[in-house]
Amino acid sequence: MTGGPVPAAGMREGERDPGLYGFRPWRDRPEIAWPDGKKVAVWVSPNLEFYEIDPPRNPHRSSWPRVHPDVVGYGHRDYGNRVAHWRMAEVMSKHGFPGSVSLSVAMCQHMPEIVADADARGWEFFSHGIYNTRYSYGMDEAQERAIIEDSIRTVREATGQTIKGWLAPALTHTPRTLDLIAEYGLTYTCDLYHDDRPNPVNVKSGRLISMPYSLEVNDHYGFFVYNMSPREYADTLIRQYDRLADEGGTVMCIPLHAYLIGQPHRIGPFEEVLRHIAADGRAWITRSGDIADHFLASGGYAAAEADCARYAGEVRA
Repeated sequence: MTGGPVPAAGMREGERDPGLYGFRPWRDRPEIAWPDGKKVAVWVSPNLEFYEIDPPRNPHRSSWPRVHPDVVGYGHRDYGNRVAHWRMAEVMSKHGFPGSVSLSVAMCQHMPEIVADADARGWEFFSHGIYNTRYSYGMDEAQERAIIEDSIRTVREATGQTIKGWLAPALTHTPRTLDLIAEYGLTYTCDLYHDDRPNPVNVKSGRLISMPYSLEVNDHYGFFVYNMSPREYADTLIRQYDRLADEGGTVMCIPLHAYLIGQPHRIGPFEEVLRHIAADGRAWITRSGDIADHFLASGGYAAAEADCARYAGEVRA
């Protein structure tokens, strides 16, 4: 585990870095060597989510912007499970892109056909909580442990896979989340958006990797926050890919939601992105768990730890 943060002179306690990971300047890092000399590891993350129409209320955050039940929001998202998943999945498979599924594990019971389809395509599953309408805010440790244990058990029973990763439900956490998932043997988290390369996370036990995930090129942000057209979003993905491939030793994640990218008017430009990446030849098209395994097995994790410790020592000196 890397050393803790180094506060600047005169920094007040409340302003200190929380110490989730060490600092590594981008310009001084050695390039990560991906298999077969590839320059950028590309993984696609379909979020297969279940949204309850009238979920239990959380005092810290409302699940829906409308008064419950929110039929409009529910129906929009349910389109992804009823229709758009298949459109998205077929385009991915056509161009050789496996999915790394951010899974609301309740999908295993509510819509097992979708989980079975993803499993048959060779997709990997990691946990996105039980439902995307139930948040971690306000949970005690026993409740949070129960969700992690449920996730491990449910995915294993449905697919035979043992989850390696975690993306918190609706990106909600407690101060103990990262320590707990590492304690249960998970090897990566997608909840830290601070880098374009994997990095060690400071946890109490085990080894945990921050897997580069993206809000900037997440289709939710593209269409809901930045108001992009389908072609603008596709162009953004291509520019993201080209730059990361030029820099080398990087990771590109494409986070998707079927109810957005799988719409008939959006799927065509997205397919052009997959065709561009597959034809370029510089991409290791893979799954998030494979990236984590390679980073651990190839010495990348140990090198990054040493790099953080070295830099922290230089700053202290």
